[in-house]
Amino acid sequence: MNDVTRSVLIVEDDPLLLMLLAEYLQGEGYHVLQADGATDAFAILATKPHLDLLITDFRLPGGVSGVRIAEPALLLRPDLKVIFISGHPAEVRETGSALLDSAPLLSKPFTLETLSTQIAHLLD
Repeated sequence: MNDVTRSVLIVEDDPLLLMLLAEYLQGEGYHVLQADGATDAFAILATKPHLDLLITDFRLPGGVSGVRIAEPALLLRPDLKVIFISGHPAEVRETGSALLDSAPLLSKPFTLETLSTQIAHLLD
C-alpha cells in the first residue's frame, strides 16, 4: 500500500456487520465511510469526491439492490472498484448486471481474510 489513504464506502443494513467491517478496514489503514442503506449511500456519493472502493450488500431496505447503488456510482467514478456481499448470491447473479463481470461477489458469511484478499486484488 502506498502513502495515500484509500477510501472505502461500506453499504450494509446489518449494524453489527457494518461496524465489524468498518473497524476491520480502519485497522487496516483505510478511510471508511458507512451507510446503512441506499439513502445514506447516495448522500455520501453525492458529497464525497474521492472513493477507491464500494463494498455493498446486495439486498438493502426499501427494495434497493447494491447494483442500483453501484451502477450510478460508477458513472460518476469510472475507476471505482466494487465488491458485492450477499447472503443470497443467486439473487445477485440473476440481475445479469455487467458489473458482476468485474465486481467480486462474497457470499455471507465470509472471512475478513477473504475480504482483505479481494480488496488487495482490486486495489493493487
